[in-house]
Amino acid sequence: MSIPRPEYPNPQFERADWINLNGQWEFETDPGRSGEARKLYESERLSGEIVVPFCPESVLSGVCNTDFIPAVWYRRVVQIPKEKLAGRVFLHFGAVDYRSRVYVNGAFAGEHKGGYVHFSFDVTALVRAGDNVIAVYAEDDARDGLIPSGKQCFAYASQGCHYTRTTGIWQTVWLEFTPKAYIRSIRLYPNPKAGSVQFTAEVCGSGVFSAEAFFDGRAVGSVRAESSGETISGSIDLSETHLWDLGQGNLYDLTLRFGEDTVRSYFGLRSVHLDGSKFMLNGRSVFMRLVLDQGFYRDGIYTAKDEAALLRDIELSMAAGFNGARLHEKVFEPRFLYHCDRMGYIVWGEYPNWGLDYSDPRAVASVLPEWLEAVERDFNHPAIIGWCPFNETWDYDGRRQWDELLRIVYRTTKAVDPTRPCIDTSGNYHVETDIYDTHDYEQNVDVYRARYRKLTEENELFDVHDDHFGAQIWRGEPVFISEYGGIRWAGEDAAGWGYGEAPKTEEEFKARYKGLTDVLLDNPKMCGLCYTQLYDVEQELNGLYTYDREPKFPMEFFKAVNSRKAAIEE
Repeated sequence: MSIPRPEYPNPQFERADWINLNGQWEFETDPGRSGEARKLYESERLSGEIVVPFCPESVLSGVCNTDFIPAVWYRRVVQIPKEKLAGRVFLHFGAVDYRSRVYVNGAFAGEHKGGYVHFSFDVTALVRAGDNVIAVYAEDDARDGLIPSGKQCFAYASQGCHYTRTTGIWQTVWLEFTPKAYIRSIRLYPNPKAGSVQFTAEVCGSGVFSAEAFFDGRAVGSVRAESSGETISGSIDLSETHLWDLGQGNLYDLTLRFGEDTVRSYFGLRSVHLDGSKFMLNGRSVFMRLVLDQGFYRDGIYTAKDEAALLRDIELSMAAGFNGARLHEKVFEPRFLYHCDRMGYIVWGEYPNWGLDYSDPRAVASVLPEWLEAVERDFNHPAIIGWCPFNETWDYDGRRQWDELLRIVYRTTKAVDPTRPCIDTSGNYHVETDIYDTHDYEQNVDVYRARYRKLTEENELFDVHDDHFGAQIWRGEPVFISEYGGIRWAGEDAAGWGYGEAPKTEEEFKARYKGLTDVLLDNPKMCGLCYTQLYDVEQELNGLYTYDREPKFPMEFFKAVNSRKAAIEE
């Protein structure tokens, strides 16, 4: 059979010598979580089959089990040619939800906690020429207050804005082969004013490190340095300056070499910062015309069927006049971010914090390690113009959020990445933040206009949640309405959920959409908006497109409304 999702998973750090392990795996559920005690990792055969990288809840996996699945096992026999074993062998997982333990040829290879980011193990000492058995155990519980689950439903059936769960492997699995001396990672710091890119690379072993930049195939800068295994820092002066901008990816290709190791990468030359009420991209005020993108697919749940589906969601958004998205309650895969980079599409990097007990100090250990892994993984993407680790931190079982959780995660994020703004929690309840964003699903245009007129005339920001124990206080930060609209449109016969009373006609829908959006575009103290949402997700029917990505209305209307100049861009 053909390999699903055959493309290399991470275009920002790509090697040529790899084996894609997607496809048919043996599979078995483990409702008692007793598989390790029963030594299933030594089993000759598991009882079922699954198509990786699709979760067992999905149609594409071939399993289609949408009940709660406490734990699962995967097993596959992989052939490795002898010539591949001269250097190091790494086993990579794009994402496994939530806690995972991996075995190779019956030996424990490593474990990982967190359901949304890449992890890998050096399995050089565990593999051999010929057949190798890989076994993976994963456990998850969307009802556990110390497990971030995003929009995965805590009830048996999907309801409201909670959807079908994802268990186990849901991104590409692959083997990668490197020389004994190799490049571990690189951080890139583009500097448009200087026409250069600074870098910090981590290497293993001794050798000569080199980096060469290209634009449109032309060599435009290079650097070389010797290393004995330490961190290498340097700068590449560029002979040509091409800015990464809205709708203009203008990516530079980057070739990294260390001894016999070669890695292909890329970067975009751009800057972001805040200036008073303004969000600045490359030194000019830009209005963020964003849409909420939840990264769900009818057939694959968390996982797109193919790369074309990833690209299509960006194209659909841009066709409606949006210049970016909030990547909502999910860490999106690097391949999606690559297309954002390539197309000049700005996004906020978020984390699937819903389901977490924000009142429990132990939540720091549940969020911070994986969040920092996500920031580290995605640091080099020019499309990511800000971080938002939390969204709507509602009180949990009547217990108020522990404010220090948000403060700790915000301050750590800023220490790890001082180059981007960070929103502590989108909507509520802010503790310490660079941008003050609110969520307002008021459907009456006149009421909406009156609310935000005060921001201009009286320097007073309306906020539904400003009386929450004094925690929600606007201190003059830039203002961003990061969720609004959510106008329900399901057709005459469809049942479903949405915000407010649904319009009765297409004309009423359009008038409401334009009226709400104009309020935000015309306010000189608003730096952005985010409409809920790009497409329907299961029972939530407030998308501009259906769950199958069919337009509900002609997109020319939305493009005309969304793309006109905003007051803050004057």
